[in-house]
Amino acid sequence: DNPMTRLADYPDFASPAHDAAARRAAVESMVLLKNDNSVLPLKKGTRILVTGPNANSMRTLNGGWSVTWQGKLEPGDLTGKNTILKAMQNRFGKDNIIYVPTVEYDEAGTYDSEKTPDFAALTDAAARADVLMLCIGENSYCEKPGDLNDLALDPLQTELAERIAATGKPVVLVLSEGRPRLISKFSARIPAIVQSYLPGPQGADAVADVLTGKVNPSGKLPYTYPAFPNSLAVYYHKYADEQRNTDATYKYEGDYNPEFVFGHGLSYTAFAYSGAKLTHEGDEIVITADVTNTGLRDGQEVVQLYSRDLYASLIPDVKRLRRFEKIALKPGQTRTVEFRITTDDLAFHNLENERIAEPGEFLFEIGASSADIRATLPFKL
Repeated sequence: DNPMTRLADYPDFASPAHDAAARRAAVESMVLLKNDNSVLPLKKGTRILVTGPNANSMRTLNGGWSVTWQGKLEPGDLTGKNTILKAMQNRFGKDNIIYVPTVEYDEAGTYDSEKTPDFAALTDAAARADVLMLCIGENSYCEKPGDLNDLALDPLQTELAERIAATGKPVVLVLSEGRPRLISKFSARIPAIVQSYLPGPQGADAVADVLTGKVNPSGKLPYTYPAFPNSLAVYYHKYADEQRNTDATYKYEGDYNPEFVFGHGLSYTAFAYSGAKLTHEGDEIVITADVTNTGLRDGQEVVQLYSRDLYASLIPDVKRLRRFEKIALKPGQTRTVEFRITTDDLAFHNLENERIAEPGEFLFEIGASSADIRATLPFKL
């Protein structure tokens, strides 16, 4: 009846409490996709080269429909909030941060075709750094101006990433993007990758929290991160989307081969699963498992429950996420996680358009991602 609101009705708007909630949301959603050789967390005193078009930009943290339609900011907007560069300078000290802009967005949010990136300056600066931090992804966008024909990163960002990877120094890639842009041309040569999504005006400090280990990352991918433009199969795909080449005679490129699987996300600690059990009474199925923090620091784990229908009158999905729960554990602590589902959760619409849970054999799988399954429980309906 009255869609307009008054600022006076929201006395806590933009308060420190709201800032803290925004920062917590940004931190908990970030996903540590890769951390080879334990490059992260970064140690105090590390000398870091920061580069990339998203390193010193508020727009790229916020996305569209933030302050303005396409997310473009004017001087004075979001005063007091930090870019990733500023957050890293605050955390490590300006003397330990080397900033080389190289590839930059222009005022329209794209690239100045007449400006050639100074890759030579980048190479010189990389030689003076312990770790190279690459901040790439997307500029702010929304609605039709944000539509794409191709998920591939633009050539300039790809070239920048390839040059960074070629230095031989440890590289931390921070992605800020509203959708998974393809990084397969260089990802194998980058040891640490963090997906920050569009973390908002508190996002830069949240990135610094994760990179320094002030906060242990706990996010999990809510989608399958594709590796190639033509490889967009989801985690619950049919087996026909996989090419099973048992004799290795041929190499199938058009396969289910994502960059990162659905539900994936790493931590600075480790979790062990044990004691998985299943009980069935009437229409209710109860599944429990014990999860233990076997590492040396506090952490959160997203425990995921999947089901697999092994045989059905219609070709079943490979697997389906049924439940998940995020739990916090101190080192050495164990917690029992319980999931309750019903047989109706296993139903589907058959050829007669009837919703039916067909008798047959199923598997329930508990794990840390759609591919990292720690316990399997058979079930017969």
